[in-house]
Amino acid sequence: MNKAKAMSNNQALHQLSLCALREGLDSKQFSSRELTEYFLSRIDQHDGEYNSFITVTPEPALAAADAADRRIASGEQNALLGIPMAQKDIFCTQGVRTSCGSKMLDNFLPPYDATVVAQMQQAGAVTLGKTNMDEFAMGSSNETSFYGKVKNPWDTNTVPGGSSGGSAAAVAARLVPAATGTDTGGSIRQPAALCGITGLKPTYGRVSRYGMIAFASSLDQGGPMTRSAEDAALMLNAMAGHDPRDSTSAALSCPDFCDGLEQDIRDLRIGVPKEYFDDRLDSEMAGAVREALTELEKLGATLVDVELPNSALSVPAYYVIAPAEASSNLSRFDGVRYGYRCEDPQDLEDMYTRTRSEGFGDEVKRRILVGAYALSAGYYDAYYRKAQQVRRLIKDDFDRAFEKVDVIAGPTCPSPAFRFGEKQSDPVAMYLEDIYTIAVNLAGLPGMSVPAGMINNMPVGLQLIGKHFDEATILRVAHQYQRATDWHTRSPVE
Repeated sequence: MNKAKAMSNNQALHQLSLCALREGLDSKQFSSRELTEYFLSRIDQHDGEYNSFITVTPEPALAAADAADRRIASGEQNALLGIPMAQKDIFCTQGVRTSCGSKMLDNFLPPYDATVVAQMQQAGAVTLGKTNMDEFAMGSSNETSFYGKVKNPWDTNTVPGGSSGGSAAAVAARLVPAATGTDTGGSIRQPAALCGITGLKPTYGRVSRYGMIAFASSLDQGGPMTRSAEDAALMLNAMAGHDPRDSTSAALSCPDFCDGLEQDIRDLRIGVPKEYFDDRLDSEMAGAVREALTELEKLGATLVDVELPNSALSVPAYYVIAPAEASSNLSRFDGVRYGYRCEDPQDLEDMYTRTRSEGFGDEVKRRILVGAYALSAGYYDAYYRKAQQVRRLIKDDFDRAFEKVDVIAGPTCPSPAFRFGEKQSDPVAMYLEDIYTIAVNLAGLPGMSVPAGMINNMPVGLQLIGKHFDEATILRVAHQYQRATDWHTRSPVE
């Protein structure tokens, strides 16, 4: 009998955390190959229902698992050694299709690995495949992917959130123990909240962007998507660090993010912004978040009212800055060097025009046009420069708040997961789904979402925001909250 099909601690393997899987591997309850075969089988059996993967890589995964088993047998110790996981399809993987959810890159096989991928391989993690996502990370619902929409495992008629919806759905459906994501305006935290998992966006510059296909270069940041804060800390240990190939990578040493998780939070002051509890927030969502804040108070933290007066300007500022940077970054996709090229172009201009018209989806085209307009002569000062000035005001708001508190807490999303098509015809309504997450990216701060309740059997997310490069404190708060509650252990599958 395959040991990986047996029960461990009276619990199916797919319901075990990274830490529990590590213990199982170390105690020889199962091998990395058996674990990898187990999760590949789950993907094969169940992902047709969720569409969370674009590419599954069984042969490289099994080879990596065999290599991990040899490393384990030699006595090597590493938290992720032999653990299966998935990569968001925005990270370049050598020789494996990296599509960014777009027709434009459907045939793209990168000649190198992104730094995050290389670091995971060095740690011995086993990549099972590449997860589905909104095209070029542009979306809040995972409805813009060229490969079809991803479905929320809690209710397959609802969205999983975006753009990292494939990673969130795969972790929630227990197809993988963990996955990587990226967050430009909430794209880790929002799908984590809607799918009932833990998602962490590190401080801008904490995780290398080398090999991560760019959407908005001053906002993009990779991070872990896991079951728990403890698992997120394990993954961040492998992902974080200075990378000389990324000019925006912070030249700072990284702590062990697992250290301090067990420390209580009695000494912490947690700020609660009044602006996050206005009429944009669903009343039941507000109640669930308030209950989570009360739980933090019971754990000894002190709740402090804070003000973020410019938070309402975060969405308009973001939707000038991000499209402007996207219009510049996506100009490289022209059919000349790699990616999609239209058939039988008449001349160079025709090739450019038809390649981009045919290769990009509607949402990507919309943002390119908005960005090009904002950067055009006569409008740069009125739009892009003004948006950057507002961005500074938003950062200053956080700086003042953090003079009084250690962490800021509030809702991740204005409501639980919505149904497919509900907001697709109204871009502004879709953009407002990120109303509570966008400011964190504009300020470059670390933020995370943790499961904090249920509304009509759909998950609720509590957002925790930290000071620059202080991921350790929000992980500590999250871990202590998860020790006192069981929301993060709830699963939509048996």
